[in-house]
Amino acid sequence: MSEIVLETRDIVRDYHIGGGLFGTGRTVHAVKGVSLKVEKGKTLAIVGESGCGKSTLACIITMIDAPTAGELFIDGEKVDIAARRLSPEMRRKVQIVFQNPYGSLNPRQKIGDVLMDPLVINSDTPAAERRDRAMAMLTKVGLLPEHFNRYPHMFSGGQRQRIAIARALMLNPRLLVLDEPVSALDLSVQAQVLNLLADLQDEFGLTYVFISHDLSVVRYIADDVLVMYYGEAVEYGPREAVFSDPQHSYTRTLFAATPRADVESIRKRLAKKAA
Repeated sequence: MSEIVLETRDIVRDYHIGGGLFGTGRTVHAVKGVSLKVEKGKTLAIVGESGCGKSTLACIITMIDAPTAGELFIDGEKVDIAARRLSPEMRRKVQIVFQNPYGSLNPRQKIGDVLMDPLVINSDTPAAERRDRAMAMLTKVGLLPEHFNRYPHMFSGGQRQRIAIARALMLNPRLLVLDEPVSALDLSVQAQVLNLLADLQDEFGLTYVFISHDLSVVRYIADDVLVMYYGEAVEYGPREAVFSDPQHSYTRTLFAATPRADVESIRKRLAKKAA
């Protein structure tokens, strides 16, 4: 039987916007009854245009925000941050990598400290072991031990995103939420980071939720695809089924508007651009 790491049941998230001195305000329905399941070691891609609710859903999955209604389960355990404080163990199970590698790292903090901070905050790991684990993680993401004492401004965008991924993995999470992790990177660097994510998933048995507005990379990395439109899940199924025979008109529109760009296509487009 498959092991389910993440499950949501009819997740709803509403926001009330005040109307000012004379207005009555209004309610924005950001997420409207989304249900999904992700098996251990698999990748669910959540796709859609900006404003469709995918990042709001990511905040709920990462336990940053509480849903207005519905249920969230991590490893079969119901999570309700509005009702009770999360245990450190539960917090460690889910980590997130943000879109912008430039803004997600403290410019005044050395990379070694960036990687060791999660261990300092969330565990009683001795200092020597923290350093050893941070050094080992640098190597895992394709960087070098001498990078340990450097600052973020000394790295390229792709290297910074590798550092952000390394930081997220320091607590050995069960689930990694990747919120537009390659959209701010050049095409060639996108391919490198996608390959890195695939390798890390195989090595550590990671489960991914991959948030994207771009179907161009989804076919390469996803096992299942959930398409969101104005807060609703309008299509949900295995990657090949969604790509070969999309059922919803919005999904077909997304395909029509997005150039094909798996890793091989990215390389071809890059070569054409350089010619």
